[in-house]
Amino acid sequence: MTSRTLLRLAMAGAVVAGSLAALTLPAQAGNAPKTVPVRLLALNDFHGNLEPPTGSSGRMIDENGNTVSAGGAVYVAAHMKALRDANTIEVAQGDLIGASPLISAAYHDEPSVDFLGRIGVQVSAVGNHEFDEGYAELRRIMFGGCHPVDGCSPAGPWKGAKYDYVGANVLFKNPSEKTDAFANLSESPQVKQLLSDWGVPALPPVSIKWMNGVPIGFIGLVTQTTPNIVTADGIKDLKFVDEVKAANVASKILKLFGVKAQVVLVHEGDQVTAGQSPDACSAIPGPGNRIATQVDPEIDIVLSGHSHQAYLCKVKDPAGQDRLYSQGGSFGRVITQVDLQVDTKTRDIVRSSVVADNHIVTRDVTPDPDISDFMKFWTDKVSGVANKPVGKIAADITNVGTATGESPLGDLIADGQLAATKTGGNAQIALMNPGGVRAPLTYAESPAKEGDGVVTYGEAFTVQPFNNLMQAVTLTGAQLKTVLEQQFPGGPNNQPFAKILQPSANLSYTYSRSAAWGSKISAIKIDGVPVTDTQSIRVAANNFLVGGGDAFAGFKDGTDIWSGPLDIDAFVAYLGQNNPIAPPATTRITAVD
Repeated sequence: MTSRTLLRLAMAGAVVAGSLAALTLPAQAGNAPKTVPVRLLALNDFHGNLEPPTGSSGRMIDENGNTVSAGGAVYVAAHMKALRDANTIEVAQGDLIGASPLISAAYHDEPSVDFLGRIGVQVSAVGNHEFDEGYAELRRIMFGGCHPVDGCSPAGPWKGAKYDYVGANVLFKNPSEKTDAFANLSESPQVKQLLSDWGVPALPPVSIKWMNGVPIGFIGLVTQTTPNIVTADGIKDLKFVDEVKAANVASKILKLFGVKAQVVLVHEGDQVTAGQSPDACSAIPGPGNRIATQVDPEIDIVLSGHSHQAYLCKVKDPAGQDRLYSQGGSFGRVITQVDLQVDTKTRDIVRSSVVADNHIVTRDVTPDPDISDFMKFWTDKVSGVANKPVGKIAADITNVGTATGESPLGDLIADGQLAATKTGGNAQIALMNPGGVRAPLTYAESPAKEGDGVVTYGEAFTVQPFNNLMQAVTLTGAQLKTVLEQQFPGGPNNQPFAKILQPSANLSYTYSRSAAWGSKISAIKIDGVPVTDTQSIRVAANNFLVGGGDAFAGFKDGTDIWSGPLDIDAFVAYLGQNNPIAPPATTRITAVD
């Protein structure tokens, strides 16, 4: 596909009806209202949670300080219906798919995208997880077509998302025919110049929706750290540029066509002070706040995501005016409602009219009947896969790290990855990223009622939902030490906080909490034998790590790359071959002060 075609697709989100030039509105009649109402209903970080999420992922603190059960597609739909009025535009801030439960992930998240279209979502920013299976797969989700490997889902040929995906800071690295790509893009020389100076967008940068006779412009942004947290190969042709700069270019494009009511949907956010009301401004200023306070003053509202927190804040824009900055938790547990007025003469949002509320998606309402039928269809389809027993455990195996950062389940996964990569990959050790261990394995009776200790495929998938490939690369002993140093803040890799890789049983080492970066790691041993700087070691890891994910850039120095089975297949095979399997002792890493 040529870059001209891709650019036209990218700009398609900005073209609502006819050309952008058609956005010019007729003069208002003398008796026209001075302002018109608009309501936004927003979701973020849904992550395919069609079924009510469980454990802490299914609870929220409400406005009264009570912890309540929240989330689930049938309840999201019911609450959306109750909150929706004739002035509503439904939007989202990314990570709607990816890292999803099996009911969605088994079918490449088509069920979740279908659900979101059914409840009326019209536009969403892309999140980093929208790129989990690569840019080509994201385009398939957007525009339709059956999966190139697994074919059509039980629902039939995929028709594409009913909502727009937007991402103004996602550009092509080296687009071919760059000069020609801008031909016939627009009659506006100003827009041509803006885009020519900026680059070729890989996604629609903006989407324009009309409500009560006025256009509302939505600018999509995704965290610029995306290349560090998704598999490198799937986004090798893309670059993720500074969110503020991209938002400002997109804002100028909207303004050139008379769209002054502007909302940023950004998949980046901040952490919070724990235990606060979802309506409190509990956000601790971080990367989300930087964006919310620095984007162009023309932008009226910033709705955020990524950090899975709930907050409602007023921040100052660069002109000193108040601007809403909010987020709505994750997993479909919160819907953010924003009510505002748009001046019909200036077509801009009246900032003083903006009122926001984070609604908990409680489960004390009647489930939406249409979505209940939808859920039954997919639950029935996936049950045969989910309930298949794959192994047995002797006790709970937790993913909670010890004082060293090592967890029993992380160790178990690493052991399974080593077993799966010895033949073919010639792996000698394995390392697992802790963020990829998403849930514990519990000994209590399985959902399939197979008895205590039974692990089903669905439970195993919940632990490892990313469908990463297992790979093996050759590192020197010195390079392995660098990778282990990269577990800690400091150095050139900009690790934000300690991320302790989970080692296979035959790898041991010591780290010092107080030593300077570069001198933290010592006593590395494989099978009890000290590692030298010059020896060659075959290291197994998932392709996310091998591509430098989670700021482990040292993996990219590996040579002789080999690819093997999916990580979930390696895990399931290891569970099946070791029955029942006991929690490993977490003695592979030693920490000293």
